Amino acid sequence: MNSSATTVTVTVIGLGPMGQAMVHSLLAAGHPVTVWNRNASRADEVVAAGAELADSPAKAVAASDLIILSLTDYQAMYDVLGSAAGELAGRTLVNLSSESPAGTRQGAEWAASHGAGFLTGGMMVPAPMVGTPDAYVYVSGPADLLARHEDALARIGSVRYLGEDPGLAQLMYQANLDVFLTSLSALLHGVALLETGGIKPTAALPELMQTLAGIPPMLAAGEDLAAQLEAGEHPGHLSTVTMMGATADHLVAASEAAGIDADLPRAVQAHYAWARSRGHGAENWSRIIDAIRPYA
Repeated sequence: MNSSATTVTVTVIGLGPMGQAMVHSLLAAGHPVTVWNRNASRADEVVAAGAELADSPAKAVAASDLIILSLTDYQAMYDVLGSAAGELAGRTLVNLSSESPAGTRQGAEWAASHGAGFLTGGMMVPAPMVGTPDAYVYVSGPADLLARHEDALARIGSVRYLGEDPGLAQLMYQANLDVFLTSLSALLHGVALLETGGIKPTAALPELMQTLAGIPPMLAAGEDLAAQLEAGEHPGHLSTVTMMGATADHLVAASEAAGIDADLPRAVQAHYAWARSRGHGAENWSRIIDAIRPYA
């Protein structure tokens, strides 16, 4: 396969907003792109931009050595590529669909059973940011496959390689979504709480966004949290489990009094209650990680 970023032919299967954005970015970088989507009308815009529409998954796979999948989940990969299994040998599948780490490992085994190489990935930006300097994608799988295709993949986002285990990219992706989705729920929980006091979302949201934006500098202004977590050290001279746990208790009480759903703050409260019940009240709030770990 020619490693020149301007001549590598790429197939993209799945033309939702993310898939379409990837096609546009690849075309802009000079890659010939073949596409397929279950609903062919989804391809109209990218075909107008220069992509080639295949009339079957088998033909889409046959058109390129590098096949990028942007589907709902891994079951969609099996459904779509089942009819194209005979064309997979010697090609590289890069599945950017969401799945569990265990599911991605099963996907890698499935691809290998058909003679295909397999890389897993997690795209970490929304569709409008694909191909921009801020875009990045976590990738795991065989290093030699990544070396062969990194130039093309870098056109959709800078590649952050996590290792040979195909499950690692999805593990990192899901961990990021853990932070992201929990933060979104917390943001709207705060809005709902403020609404009960007559503060409208237009006034509430800017205030709450300041807290979200302030978390990184607040953590950086303390000590090296990552190093302390790795060392199992939780010095309590900046904040403590008792102090933060009391705040969690107050948040639960405020939510219950306001009549809004309190499941989210109760989950947070439970972590601090666990740490206090085991005598960690004077340690840093980070001790609650042991309430989450499976081996605590």
